Amino acid sequence: MPSGAATSNVAPFPASGTKPRPGLVLTGGGARAAYQVGVLKAVRDILGNPVANPFPIVCGTSAGAVNAATLAVFADNFSRAVANLLESWEHMHCDHIYRTDAASIMKSGARWFATMMLISRNNPVSLLDNAPLREMLEKTLAFERIQGHIDSGALYAVCVTASGYTSGQSVAFFQGGSGLEGWERNQRIGAAVTLKIEYLLASAALPFIFPAVKVHREYFGDGSMRQIAPVSPALHLGADRVLIVGTGRQTADQARARSNIYPSLAQIAGHALNSIFLDSLMVDIERLQRINRTVQLISGDKLAESGVELRPIRVLFITPSQPLERIAARFIHELPRTVRFILRPTGALNRAGSNLASYLLFEESFCRALIDLGYQDTMSRESEVREFFDFA
Repeated sequence: MPSGAATSNVAPFPASGTKPRPGLVLTGGGARAAYQVGVLKAVRDILGNPVANPFPIVCGTSAGAVNAATLAVFADNFSRAVANLLESWEHMHCDHIYRTDAASIMKSGARWFATMMLISRNNPVSLLDNAPLREMLEKTLAFERIQGHIDSGALYAVCVTASGYTSGQSVAFFQGGSGLEGWERNQRIGAAVTLKIEYLLASAALPFIFPAVKVHREYFGDGSMRQIAPVSPALHLGADRVLIVGTGRQTADQARARSNIYPSLAQIAGHALNSIFLDSLMVDIERLQRINRTVQLISGDKLAESGVELRPIRVLFITPSQPLERIAARFIHELPRTVRFILRPTGALNRAGSNLASYLLFEESFCRALIDLGYQDTMSRESEVREFFDFA
Protein backbone atom coordinates (compact mmCIF):
# COMPACT_ATOMS: atom_id res chain seq x y z
CA MET A 1 0.00 0.00 0.00
CA PRO A 2 1.24 3.52 -0.64
CA SER A 3 2.88 5.41 2.17
CA GLY A 4 1.02 8.08 4.09
CA ALA A 5 -2.44 8.25 5.54
CA ALA A 6 -4.02 5.85 3.06
CA THR A 7 -1.99 2.86 4.15
CA SER A 8 -4.87 1.06 5.84
CA ASN A 9 -7.67 1.38 3.33
CA VAL A 10 -6.36 1.17 -0.21
CA ALA A 11 -6.04 -2.59 -0.52
CA PRO A 12 -8.46 -3.74 -3.25
CA PHE A 13 -10.67 -6.75 -2.89
CA PRO A 14 -9.33 -9.89 -4.58
CA ALA A 15 -10.65 -10.22 -8.11
CA SER A 16 -12.82 -13.16 -7.09
CA GLY A 17 -13.97 -11.64 -3.82
CA THR A 18 -17.27 -9.78 -3.91
CA LYS A 19 -18.75 -11.65 -0.95
CA PRO A 20 -18.63 -9.68 2.33
CA ARG A 21 -15.86 -11.08 4.49
CA PRO A 22 -15.44 -10.07 8.14
CA GLY A 23 -11.84 -10.14 9.30
CA LEU A 24 -10.46 -10.84 12.76
CA VAL A 25 -7.19 -9.26 13.91
CA LEU A 26 -5.60 -10.69 17.05
CA THR A 27 -2.63 -8.73 18.35
CA GLY A 28 0.34 -9.83 20.42
CA GLY A 29 1.08 -9.61 24.10
CA GLY A 30 2.35 -12.90 25.50
CA ALA A 31 0.12 -14.15 28.30
CA ARG A 32 -2.13 -11.12 27.77
CA ALA A 33 -3.55 -12.94 24.71
CA ALA A 34 -5.82 -14.84 27.09
CA TYR A 35 -8.01 -11.73 26.94
CA GLN A 36 -8.69 -12.50 23.26
CA VAL A 37 -10.15 -15.88 24.19
CA GLY A 38 -12.68 -14.19 26.45
CA VAL A 39 -13.70 -11.92 23.59
CA LEU A 40 -14.11 -14.90 21.25
CA LYS A 41 -16.14 -16.74 23.87
CA ALA A 42 -18.53 -13.78 24.06
CA VAL A 43 -18.77 -13.56 20.26
CA ARG A 44 -19.64 -17.26 20.19
CA ASP A 45 -22.40 -16.79 22.78
CA ILE A 46 -23.79 -13.64 21.14
CA LEU A 47 -24.01 -15.46 17.80
CA GLY A 48 -25.70 -18.48 19.38
CA ASN A 49 -22.89 -21.06 19.38
CA PRO A 50 -22.51 -21.20 15.60
CA VAL A 51 -20.83 -24.01 13.74
CA ALA A 52 -20.16 -21.81 10.70
CA ASN A 53 -17.04 -19.70 11.01
CA PRO A 54 -18.02 -16.00 11.29
CA PHE A 55 -14.47 -14.86 10.40
CA PRO A 56 -13.46 -16.00 6.89
CA ILE A 57 -10.25 -13.95 7.31
CA VAL A 58 -8.17 -14.44 10.44
CA CYS A 59 -4.92 -12.59 11.15
CA GLY A 60 -2.71 -12.93 14.20
CA THR A 61 0.57 -11.66 15.54
CA SER A 62 2.77 -13.04 18.31
CA ALA A 63 0.57 -14.91 20.83
CA GLY A 64 -2.39 -13.77 18.75
CA ALA A 65 -0.94 -15.82 15.88
CA VAL A 66 -1.35 -18.98 17.95
CA ASN A 67 -4.99 -18.12 18.65
CA ALA A 68 -5.56 -17.28 14.98
CA ALA A 69 -4.01 -20.55 13.83
CA THR A 70 -6.26 -22.48 16.22
CA LEU A 71 -9.33 -20.82 14.70
CA ALA A 72 -8.04 -21.69 11.22
CA VAL A 73 -7.34 -25.33 12.05
CA PHE A 74 -10.87 -25.72 13.44
CA ALA A 75 -12.60 -23.40 10.95
CA ASP A 76 -15.20 -26.08 10.21
CA ASN A 77 -16.68 -25.56 13.68
CA PHE A 78 -16.25 -22.14 15.27
CA SER A 79 -17.77 -23.12 18.61
CA ARG A 80 -15.43 -26.08 18.83
CA ALA A 81 -12.47 -23.84 17.99
CA VAL A 82 -13.38 -21.46 20.82
CA ALA A 83 -13.85 -24.41 23.18
CA ASN A 84 -10.36 -25.64 22.30
CA LEU A 85 -8.89 -22.21 23.03
CA LEU A 86 -10.72 -22.10 26.35
CA GLU A 87 -9.48 -25.56 27.26
CA SER A 88 -5.88 -24.52 26.60
CA TRP A 89 -5.90 -21.08 28.22
CA GLU A 90 -8.02 -21.94 31.26
CA HIS A 91 -5.54 -24.65 32.22
CA MET A 92 -2.40 -22.81 31.19
CA HIS A 93 0.88 -22.92 33.10
CA CYS A 94 4.23 -21.34 32.39
CA ASP A 95 5.87 -24.72 31.81
CA HIS A 96 3.47 -25.23 28.88
CA ILE A 97 5.19 -22.29 27.15
CA TYR A 98 8.80 -22.23 28.40
CA ARG A 99 11.07 -24.34 30.55
CA THR A 100 10.92 -23.38 34.20
CA ASP A 101 13.13 -26.07 35.79
CA ALA A 102 16.23 -24.85 37.60
CA ALA A 103 18.68 -26.52 35.23
CA SER A 104 17.22 -24.82 32.14
CA ILE A 105 16.97 -21.44 33.85
CA MET A 106 20.57 -21.67 35.10
CA LYS A 107 21.82 -22.71 31.67
CA SER A 108 20.12 -19.81 29.93
CA GLY A 109 21.22 -17.38 32.62
CA ALA A 110 24.83 -18.56 32.46
CA ARG A 111 24.86 -18.16 28.68
CA TRP A 112 23.57 -14.61 28.97
CA PHE A 113 26.04 -13.73 31.72
CA ALA A 114 28.97 -15.17 29.77
CA THR A 115 28.05 -13.19 26.69
CA MET A 116 27.49 -9.95 28.56
CA MET A 117 30.86 -10.33 30.33
CA LEU A 118 32.54 -11.12 26.98
CA ILE A 119 33.58 -14.53 28.30
CA SER A 120 31.82 -16.13 25.33
CA ARG A 121 31.58 -14.80 21.80
CA ASN A 122 28.46 -16.81 21.06
CA ASN A 123 25.24 -14.85 20.95
CA PRO A 124 22.78 -15.84 23.70
CA VAL A 125 19.88 -17.66 22.10
CA SER A 126 17.25 -16.29 24.49
CA LEU A 127 16.53 -15.70 28.13
CA LEU A 128 13.99 -18.55 28.16
CA ASP A 129 13.67 -21.83 26.29
CA ASN A 130 10.21 -22.12 24.66
CA ALA A 131 10.59 -25.72 23.52
CA PRO A 132 7.41 -26.65 25.46
CA LEU A 133 5.42 -24.28 23.25
CA ARG A 134 6.61 -26.13 20.15
CA GLU A 135 5.66 -29.45 21.73
CA MET A 136 2.20 -28.18 22.66
CA LEU A 137 1.53 -26.80 19.18
CA GLU A 138 2.69 -30.01 17.54
CA LYS A 139 0.21 -31.98 19.64
CA THR A 140 -2.78 -29.69 19.26
CA LEU A 141 -2.65 -28.10 15.80
CA ALA A 142 -2.94 -30.13 12.59
CA PHE A 143 -1.89 -27.49 10.07
CA GLU A 144 -2.82 -29.73 7.13
CA ARG A 145 -6.49 -29.16 7.98
CA ILE A 146 -6.26 -25.49 6.99
CA GLN A 147 -6.17 -26.06 3.24
CA GLY A 148 -9.19 -28.33 3.44
CA HIS A 149 -11.17 -25.58 5.15
CA ILE A 150 -10.09 -23.09 2.48
CA ASP A 151 -11.17 -25.50 -0.26
CA SER A 152 -14.56 -26.07 1.39
CA GLY A 153 -15.20 -22.34 1.87
CA ALA A 154 -15.19 -22.47 5.68
CA LEU A 155 -12.12 -20.23 5.64
CA TYR A 156 -10.88 -17.72 3.08
CA ALA A 157 -7.46 -16.81 4.46
CA VAL A 158 -5.31 -16.99 7.57
CA CYS A 159 -2.24 -14.89 8.21
CA VAL A 160 0.53 -14.67 10.82
CA THR A 161 3.08 -11.86 10.90
CA ALA A 162 6.76 -12.06 11.85
CA SER A 163 9.67 -9.59 11.74
CA GLY A 164 12.90 -10.30 9.90
CA TYR A 165 15.99 -9.50 11.96
CA THR A 166 18.22 -9.07 8.90
CA SER A 167 15.91 -7.37 6.40
CA GLY A 168 13.94 -5.42 8.99
CA GLN A 169 10.78 -6.27 7.08
CA SER A 170 7.42 -7.12 8.58
CA VAL A 171 6.32 -10.25 6.72
CA ALA A 172 2.69 -11.40 6.69
CA PHE A 173 2.79 -15.13 5.92
CA PHE A 174 -0.65 -16.08 4.61
CA GLN A 175 -2.44 -19.13 3.30
CA GLY A 176 -5.62 -18.52 1.36
CA GLY A 177 -7.78 -18.91 -1.71
CA SER A 178 -6.46 -19.02 -5.24
CA GLY A 179 -7.49 -15.41 -5.94
CA LEU A 180 -5.04 -14.01 -3.38
CA GLU A 181 -1.66 -12.59 -4.30
CA GLY A 182 1.26 -11.39 -2.23
CA TRP A 183 2.05 -7.70 -1.81
CA GLU A 184 5.08 -5.55 -1.20
CA ARG A 185 5.08 -2.17 0.48
CA ASN A 186 7.61 -0.09 2.38
CA GLN A 187 9.19 -2.42 4.98
CA ARG A 188 6.31 -4.90 4.84
CA ILE A 189 5.37 -7.69 2.50
CA GLY A 190 2.76 -10.40 2.19
CA ALA A 191 4.03 -13.88 1.27
CA ALA A 192 1.82 -16.80 0.27
CA VAL A 193 2.91 -19.96 2.09
CA THR A 194 1.60 -23.21 3.49
CA LEU A 195 1.48 -22.44 7.17
CA LYS A 196 3.44 -24.61 9.57
CA ILE A 197 4.65 -24.44 13.14
CA GLU A 198 7.83 -22.45 12.36
CA TYR A 199 5.78 -19.43 11.28
CA LEU A 200 3.89 -19.40 14.58
CA LEU A 201 7.05 -19.78 16.66
CA ALA A 202 8.70 -16.97 14.72
CA SER A 203 5.70 -14.69 15.15
CA ALA A 204 5.57 -15.40 18.91
CA ALA A 205 9.30 -15.03 19.60
CA LEU A 206 9.23 -12.23 22.18
CA PRO A 207 12.40 -10.15 21.68
CA PHE A 208 15.24 -11.14 24.04
CA ILE A 209 12.96 -13.61 25.82
CA PHE A 210 12.30 -16.37 23.26
CA PRO A 211 14.71 -17.51 20.51
CA ALA A 212 14.49 -16.25 16.94
CA VAL A 213 13.37 -18.81 14.36
CA LYS A 214 14.95 -19.32 10.96
CA VAL A 215 12.36 -19.38 8.18
CA HIS A 216 13.68 -19.80 4.66
CA ARG A 217 16.85 -17.67 4.53
CA GLU A 218 16.35 -15.36 7.50
CA TYR A 219 15.86 -15.36 11.27
CA PHE A 220 12.52 -13.96 12.39
CA GLY A 221 11.23 -12.68 15.69
CA ASP A 222 8.03 -11.37 17.19
CA GLY A 223 5.69 -10.03 14.53
CA SER A 224 4.79 -6.92 16.50
CA MET A 225 8.25 -5.48 15.92
CA ARG A 226 8.32 -3.23 12.87
CA GLN A 227 4.61 -3.87 12.27
CA ILE A 228 3.65 -0.32 11.38
CA ALA A 229 0.21 -1.26 10.00
CA PRO A 230 -1.21 -4.18 12.02
CA VAL A 231 -4.64 -4.03 10.36
CA SER A 232 -3.21 -3.96 6.83
CA PRO A 233 -2.89 -7.75 6.21
CA ALA A 234 -6.61 -8.31 6.85
CA LEU A 235 -7.48 -5.61 4.33
CA HIS A 236 -5.06 -6.96 1.75
CA LEU A 237 -6.75 -10.34 2.13
CA GLY A 238 -10.12 -8.80 1.34
CA ALA A 239 -11.82 -8.00 4.65
CA ASP A 240 -14.57 -5.40 4.37
CA ARG A 241 -15.00 -5.14 8.14
CA VAL A 242 -12.55 -5.90 10.92
CA LEU A 243 -12.90 -6.93 14.54
CA ILE A 244 -9.66 -6.00 16.28
CA VAL A 245 -8.85 -7.37 19.73
CA GLY A 246 -6.12 -5.49 21.58
CA THR A 247 -4.29 -6.47 24.75
CA GLY A 248 -3.67 -3.01 26.15
CA ARG A 249 -6.08 -0.57 27.72
CA GLN A 250 -7.23 2.30 25.52
CA THR A 251 -7.11 5.45 27.64
CA ALA A 252 -7.52 9.14 27.01
CA ASP A 253 -4.53 11.40 27.51
CA GLN A 254 -3.84 11.95 31.16
CA ALA A 255 -1.73 14.44 33.06
CA ARG A 256 1.80 13.16 33.57
CA ALA A 257 2.40 11.68 37.00
CA ARG A 258 5.22 13.03 39.12
CA SER A 259 7.90 10.56 40.23
CA ASN A 260 11.25 11.00 41.90
CA ILE A 261 12.12 7.30 41.73
CA TYR A 262 14.35 6.15 38.91
CA PRO A 263 12.53 3.53 36.76
CA SER A 264 13.51 -0.08 37.31
CA LEU A 265 14.73 -2.33 34.54
CA ALA A 266 11.32 -4.02 34.55
CA GLN A 267 9.55 -0.68 34.09
CA ILE A 268 11.78 0.17 31.14
CA ALA A 269 11.36 -3.28 29.60
CA GLY A 270 7.60 -3.18 30.12
CA HIS A 271 7.46 0.26 28.52
CA ALA A 272 9.42 -1.07 25.53
CA LEU A 273 7.10 -4.07 25.15
CA ASN A 274 4.06 -1.80 25.30
CA SER A 275 5.60 0.30 22.53
CA ILE A 276 6.07 -2.84 20.43
CA PHE A 277 2.64 -4.34 21.02
CA LEU A 278 0.30 -1.39 21.50
CA ASP A 279 1.45 1.87 19.95
CA SER A 280 1.46 0.93 16.25
CA LEU A 281 -1.99 -0.63 16.56
CA MET A 282 -3.50 2.53 18.00
CA VAL A 283 -1.88 4.66 15.30
CA ASP A 284 -3.14 2.34 12.56
CA ILE A 285 -6.70 2.37 13.91
CA GLU A 286 -6.70 6.16 14.17
CA ARG A 287 -5.43 6.37 10.59
CA LEU A 288 -8.08 3.95 9.37
CA GLN A 289 -10.87 5.88 11.09
CA ARG A 290 -9.58 9.15 9.66
CA ILE A 291 -9.60 7.71 6.15
CA ASN A 292 -13.11 6.36 6.68
CA ARG A 293 -14.30 9.88 7.49
CA THR A 294 -12.53 11.22 4.42
CA VAL A 295 -14.06 8.59 2.13
CA GLN A 296 -17.54 9.41 3.40
CA LEU A 297 -17.06 12.99 2.22
CA ILE A 298 -16.28 11.91 -1.35
CA SER A 299 -19.06 10.86 -3.70
CA GLY A 300 -18.93 7.46 -5.33
CA ASP A 301 -18.69 9.06 -8.77
CA LYS A 302 -15.69 11.12 -7.74
CA LEU A 303 -13.96 8.06 -6.34
CA ALA A 304 -14.62 6.13 -9.54
CA GLU A 305 -13.28 8.97 -11.67
CA SER A 306 -10.10 9.27 -9.59
CA GLY A 307 -9.22 5.62 -9.98
CA VAL A 308 -8.10 5.54 -6.34
CA GLU A 309 -9.09 2.26 -4.71
CA LEU A 310 -10.38 3.58 -1.40
CA ARG A 311 -13.20 1.89 0.48
CA PRO A 312 -14.71 2.42 3.92
CA ILE A 313 -13.87 -0.26 6.47
CA ARG A 314 -16.16 -0.98 9.40
CA VAL A 315 -14.06 -1.37 12.53
CA LEU A 316 -14.97 -2.81 15.91
CA PHE A 317 -12.11 -2.46 18.39
CA ILE A 318 -12.32 -4.30 21.70
CA THR A 319 -9.68 -3.60 24.30
CA PRO A 320 -9.37 -4.25 28.05
CA SER A 321 -11.41 -2.00 30.30
CA GLN A 322 -8.87 -2.49 33.09
CA PRO A 323 -5.05 -2.24 33.08
CA LEU A 324 -3.80 -5.80 32.67
CA GLU A 325 -0.59 -5.06 34.56
CA ARG A 326 -2.66 -4.30 37.68
CA ILE A 327 -4.41 -7.64 37.34
CA ALA A 328 -1.02 -9.30 36.86
CA ALA A 329 0.24 -7.75 40.11
CA ARG A 330 -2.31 -9.88 42.00
CA PHE A 331 -0.93 -13.11 40.54
CA ILE A 332 2.83 -12.53 40.28
CA HIS A 333 3.38 -14.79 43.27
CA GLU A 334 2.10 -17.71 41.14
CA LEU A 335 5.03 -17.48 38.75
CA PRO A 336 7.38 -20.46 39.16
CA ARG A 337 10.03 -19.88 41.82
CA THR A 338 12.83 -20.05 39.25
CA VAL A 339 11.19 -17.38 37.10
CA ARG A 340 10.65 -15.14 40.11
CA PHE A 341 14.33 -15.60 40.93
CA ILE A 342 15.52 -14.23 37.58
CA LEU A 343 12.90 -11.48 37.49
CA ARG A 344 13.42 -10.20 41.04
CA PRO A 345 16.56 -8.15 40.28
CA THR A 346 14.74 -6.36 37.45
CA GLY A 347 11.94 -5.12 39.71
CA ALA A 348 9.30 -7.11 37.81
CA LEU A 349 7.90 -8.55 41.05
CA ASN A 350 6.99 -5.11 42.31
CA ARG A 351 3.71 -3.44 41.44
CA ALA A 352 5.49 -0.81 39.35
CA GLY A 353 7.23 -3.50 37.30
CA SER A 354 4.27 -5.85 36.86
CA ASN A 355 3.86 -4.77 33.24
CA LEU A 356 6.84 -6.94 32.25
CA ALA A 357 5.57 -9.85 34.32
CA SER A 358 2.16 -9.67 32.62
CA TYR A 359 3.72 -10.83 29.35
CA LEU A 360 5.25 -13.93 30.97
CA LEU A 361 2.51 -14.84 33.47
CA PHE A 362 1.16 -17.90 31.68
CA GLU A 363 -0.57 -19.16 34.80
CA GLU A 364 -4.11 -20.46 35.09
CA SER A 365 -5.44 -17.88 37.55
CA PHE A 366 -4.17 -14.88 35.59
CA CYS A 367 -5.36 -16.30 32.26
CA ARG A 368 -8.81 -17.03 33.68
CA ALA A 369 -9.04 -13.47 35.01
CA LEU A 370 -8.24 -12.10 31.55
CA ILE A 371 -10.72 -14.45 29.87
CA ASP A 372 -13.43 -13.26 32.26
CA LEU A 373 -12.53 -9.62 31.57
CA GLY A 374 -12.58 -10.15 27.80
CA TYR A 375 -15.96 -11.86 28.06
CA GLN A 376 -17.51 -9.12 30.17
CA ASP A 377 -16.05 -6.32 28.03
CA THR A 378 -17.50 -7.89 24.89
CA MET A 379 -20.90 -8.76 26.35
CA SER A 380 -21.23 -5.14 27.47
CA ARG A 381 -21.01 -4.23 23.77
CA GLU A 382 -23.37 -6.92 22.51
CA SER A 383 -25.35 -4.52 20.32
CA GLU A 384 -22.16 -3.41 18.56
CA VAL A 385 -21.13 -7.01 17.98
CA ARG A 386 -24.52 -7.85 16.49
CA GLU A 387 -24.37 -4.76 14.29
CA PHE A 388 -20.89 -5.78 13.14
CA PHE A 389 -22.33 -9.06 11.83
CA ASP A 390 -25.50 -7.33 10.60
CA PHE A 391 -27.74 -9.15 13.05
CA ALA A 392 -31.04 -7.49 13.87
